[in-house]
Amino acid sequence: MSSAGTRVALVTGAGNGIGRAVAERLAEDGDRVVVNDLSPEAAEEVAAGIRESGSGAVAAPGDVSVPEDVQGMVSRAEEAYGPPGVLVNNAGIAQQRRFVDLTVEDFDRMLAVHLRGTFLCTRAVLPGMLSRGSGVVVNIASQLGQIGGIELSHYSAAKAGIIGLTKALAREVSAQGIRVNAVAPGPINTELVLGLSEEWRSAKAAELPLGRFGEPREVAETVAFLASEAAALYVGQTLGPNSGDVML
Repeated sequence: MSSAGTRVALVTGAGNGIGRAVAERLAEDGDRVVVNDLSPEAAEEVAAGIRESGSGAVAAPGDVSVPEDVQGMVSRAEEAYGPPGVLVNNAGIAQQRRFVDLTVEDFDRMLAVHLRGTFLCTRAVLPGMLSRGSGVVVNIASQLGQIGGIELSHYSAAKAGIIGLTKALAREVSAQGIRVNAVAPGPINTELVLGLSEEWRSAKAAELPLGRFGEPREVAETVAFLASEAAALYVGQTLGPNSGDVML
């Protein structure tokens, strides 16, 4: 069980990319990290690396869009360390396709992983947070949820939904000690983004005032901030480590 002052952080989609960087960064802050990923091998690799660094971590593989899997993740956290006090909803997929070529299955799967997954994971941990009167939820959205993206309409829709959910939930639970915020990264050098076409990536890089894509660790620093007491006044906000792609 977690000791006084030690938080339990559940990070979804943490087998690589931004999620992995977030899990490792929160471990540096002393959190005991529950590493979720669809791939059991990837989840265990990240958890093992965190343990080797001297911090606590366990793997909790599963599909965030499946209620039974989500409950299994939370049970794994509770058995290992205690109920999660920090939830980072990061799990996601990407698919580049013209709107006219999208299938119903494409659209449904995109929303299932991003938006349904965020809902299910938050629903699973929120009652415990409310009973304790404290907790942090950080939802990983995208700048494409703010401005849209060519050939990424279903991805953009899912991420916009996450931003809306973040704001609504923050209005519901902030007064009860739960801080809910979002991070909307710009293009980041992850397997997800590198899987998009070279033409898309080149065109996107040319649009960025900073002139480069970000790195996963740079996003993880924003998440760590929102998870910390330094962000006590941040309620329903969407922070944008996005190389200048969106300026608010």
